[in-house]
Amino acid sequence: MVAKRYIWLLLALAGVQTLQAQPRSLTLDSCRALALQSNTNLKISQEKLAESESLRKMALSQFFPKATLNGAYLWNQKNIELLSDGQKSRLSNLGTNAVSGIALDYPTWIPAGLQNSITQLLESRIGQPVDAIGAHVVDALEFDLTNVWAGAATVYQPVYMGGKLRALYQAAQAVEALNGLRRDKAQDDLLLSVDEAYWRVVSVRQKMLLAQQYCDLLDTLNRNVELMVEAEVATQADLAKVRVKRNEARMSLTKAQSGLALSQMALLQLCGLDFDGDYDFIEPVVLARCEPLDSIDLTAVFIRRNELQQLHQAGLIAESGVRAARSMLLPNVVAQASYIVSNPNLFNGVQNTFGGMFTVGAVVNFPIAHPGAVHATRAAKHRRAQVQFQLQEAREMITLQVNKLNYELRVANTKLTQAVSNMDEAEENLRLAQDSFAAGLIISSDLLQAQTAWQQAGSELLDARIEVQMDYLYLRQALGIPGTE
Repeated sequence: MVAKRYIWLLLALAGVQTLQAQPRSLTLDSCRALALQSNTNLKISQEKLAESESLRKMALSQFFPKATLNGAYLWNQKNIELLSDGQKSRLSNLGTNAVSGIALDYPTWIPAGLQNSITQLLESRIGQPVDAIGAHVVDALEFDLTNVWAGAATVYQPVYMGGKLRALYQAAQAVEALNGLRRDKAQDDLLLSVDEAYWRVVSVRQKMLLAQQYCDLLDTLNRNVELMVEAEVATQADLAKVRVKRNEARMSLTKAQSGLALSQMALLQLCGLDFDGDYDFIEPVVLARCEPLDSIDLTAVFIRRNELQQLHQAGLIAESGVRAARSMLLPNVVAQASYIVSNPNLFNGVQNTFGGMFTVGAVVNFPIAHPGAVHATRAAKHRRAQVQFQLQEAREMITLQVNKLNYELRVANTKLTQAVSNMDEAEENLRLAQDSFAAGLIISSDLLQAQTAWQQAGSELLDARIEVQMDYLYLRQALGIPGTE
């Protein structure tokens, strides 16, 4: 039983190692998906789109009221006194001074005792009350500002800003749409780069396999010629020719292997994968023919092309810039409502308590002389004209590009037809040469030529197939068809 358990454990470990040793399969679609997930530039484009979306929402918020709450506190070393020390002294002793003046003017016939009685009566009935009134006036004219509190809650509502708020919002909308188009363009360019890298890997791997087959043919021919030299039916010169070709083929195989490694590294970098991993690139079915278009609907192309859509959004931004510059020449109206509170307050004299009030009003600004706004409007109009010219030029260049790529695809299909025919002939020629060499009807150099012709025909056929596929991808991109379709 123990032995059986060890056997099952060893088999399980061997199975795990086998699973770990299996290479990761990568198709064209999986490479595209990995590139979309890991590409840094695409993530940056997505963040720019999110940023422009927030800016658009910020521009929209300018249409709505804004509320602010402000508060302040001040500590003051001194109070405010409206009277000088001399004035306060005279005012505080106003009654006493008046009674003293009356006492000095008593007639001589009034007895002194009666004068004192009258003076005391005047001081109690007039002097002291008037002094108290004066002191109260002095206190009323001194303001306690040691601690000052103030606060205000204010609501602003733009009523008419000359159209600048609407222009700002429309420009923000266009910027958001523009960043969305740029994100889509970055995605399409990335997918095209992945397709190019993947098809390059396919091409180089097929050429490596072709070079390996060519080396195998030359190895077989080399062994046959060596036997013929031993049998004295071939010369050392014949053997040297075969070995030179074999060395050239091995060198081509080494170059193909190095090219395949570099091509795979470029593709893995686009996919965000480690170079040290073990990957198996599953070759897609190569389309034999990707037919060119008999007629091109340029109007539909112009609608689909990302670059023209970007220029259209740039035109909307320029138009919004014209309206924003023109708004500096138009009046602005802003409504305002506030509640103000302070301590001390002046709403019922000066009181060291909190008191407040509501205020409602409007602010109107009428520009009279604003030459800078005139020049800014003209500059914005020139910018709008530039975008219109760029749009016109882009349409002309796209027309040329589409027709050129469609023509190149037609030429590539012609090359593919010729390459297929050449490959069929080269395979038939190689078959006949091998049979003739086996029958002793031709010498080794003739078979060597047939093998070389077969290898060249195979290489040209691979190039023609990849060229057709890539020209078809380039034409789709020029037609404005997204890479994800």
